[in-house]
Parts: sequence; structure tokens; C-alpha cells
Amino acid sequence: MSAHPYDHGHTVAGWTGCGIAVTGTAVLGAGICTGSGPLLAAGAVVVVVALLVTWALHLAGWGKPSGPRPREQWDWRARDTGARAGHPECLGCRLAGRGRVAVADTVVRGPARVTAPAPASASVSVSVPVSAGADSVGAGS
Repeated sequence: MSAHPYDHGHTVAGWTGCGIAVTGTAVLGAGICTGSGPLLAAGAVVVVVALLVTWALHLAGWGKPSGPRPREQWDWRARDTGARAGHPECLGCRLAGRGRVAVADTVVRGPARVTAPAPASASVSVSVPVSAGADSVGAGS
């Protein structure tokens, strides 16, 4: 355990994905140094595999949600008990169809009334409907 009073976020998913990604970037670097197309392709494939393995481990509960965890889950080998339901605001969970966040109802405003400046000779009021998406342009706000 660490002497620090906070969670570093180290997890099985993080360490495994990082190890595979380091290997992939080393192969990519070797491909760049030697000018080898097959090594570049192999390194890119290994980096993509790192992403997929990390994602799969996160979904299996070996990752962690965003934000602080309870102290008993600070060990890097601790499984996340809430992973099955998905983490709110987690892109990986949303891509897997988990942890969907309810979207608030869209507010639809009625037409806005814009009053044009009156010429010096007459006072005329013009009513122009402004769509909800263009009110920052049309209404001058």
C-alpha cells in the first residue's frame, strides 16, 4: 500500500494495457528506425490490441471508474464491483451499451421578437422569428 492518502488509480486493466502498448510502440519505433513497413504495421496492430484488451478488462471489472474510489478498493488488484452496470460518463462503458446517462429533455423556445432600430423619421417595430439554433447569431446575444 502507498504512503499517499489518495488513490493512484492503478488497475489490472491499466497495467496490462500499458505493458502491451509499450511493446507496440517499441515495435513501431523499430519499424521507423529500420524503415520497415511490416514492423510499422505489426506495431500499430499491437497498439490496437492494447486498446481492446484494456477495454475488455475494464468491462470485466478490472478497471476503475472516474473519480476517487473507496479506500478498500485502492489496491491495484481490487475488482470494481459496479462495472457490470457501467460507469456514468465513461466512454468505454457507453460504447459497450452500459451506464447510459439519461439525457434531459430538450428545451424548445417559441419565436423570439427582434425589434429593429427605428429610423429617425418614424418608429417601426419588426417581428422576426428566430430559430432556437440561430438565436446567438440572429438575436445578437
